[in-house]
Amino acid sequence: MRVSVWEPDVLTGAGAPDAAGASGALPLVLLSHGTGGSVAWLEWLAEALRRRGAIVVGVDHHGNTAVEAYLPEGFSMVWNRPLDLSFALDWALGEYHVDSERVVAAGFSLGGYTVAALAGARFNREVLTLVLTGAIPTPPLPEFPDLVDQLLARYGVEGFREIVAAAPDSLRDARVRRIAMLAPAIGPLVDAGSLAEVSVPALVLWGEADDIAEPATNARVYAAGIPGAVGRSLGPVDHWVFLDELPGSGVELSAVDGDPGDAVASDDASIRAGARDAVADFLLGDETNP
Repeated sequence: MRVSVWEPDVLTGAGAPDAAGASGALPLVLLSHGTGGSVAWLEWLAEALRRRGAIVVGVDHHGNTAVEAYLPEGFSMVWNRPLDLSFALDWALGEYHVDSERVVAAGFSLGGYTVAALAGARFNREVLTLVLTGAIPTPPLPEFPDLVDQLLARYGVEGFREIVAAAPDSLRDARVRRIAMLAPAIGPLVDAGSLAEVSVPALVLWGEADDIAEPATNARVYAAGIPGAVGRSLGPVDHWVFLDELPGSGVELSAVDGDPGDAVASDDASIRAGARDAVADFLLGDETNP
């Protein structure tokens, strides 16, 4: 698992705003990318959090990241993603002086589910098994269109069912005190009842034109199901407003023009800046004023 770290200036000697508490401990943010992506695509957010004095630790989830070969296990065994973040947190706590009261997490798309799982959300084993063995037909994943075929070839229906049954019951990491979800995905695969058990403050952001993780079955489900969650629509923008590059293109989204159905609107950069500030304020601001 590849880990990226953005260190605040207070650690590099550049004289950043002092976010350390009385003990000199610093807040820490865990960062999770979307399916098939890379945490580098969230650098726009990581840099903002770093400038606010936080240590930012992002992971590229093995088998589900653009920085290495895709694996069917990486796209299907979603419980490994929150385990990745908990492992990265174990490592970071050994490397840095972290304020244990200010360990927080943020994620985009499947990364949104990932941080929700750290707060106690659980996937529905039966639905996940039915979807990933083809018993419930779903559109193929653009990043991995033959995922079901590959899983069946490797494990068969019963073999995959056994793997899912052996997954951890809970992926909650009590060290994580707040979460922010950007266009969170796989809402239909999440056990709705488990959302009611999430007890940490949560922020959910989405775009109404998102046709990748449609808000009605994803972001709005998380926002309605998590007690006290702050849900906020960013208006008629799509899934990719939360990235500053078109995936795989190296083209900055703010430089792209096109029709309303294209990847970005002309003001996406300013909308993303607003999302950046909202996430930073929520995760690192006054605990009494989310």
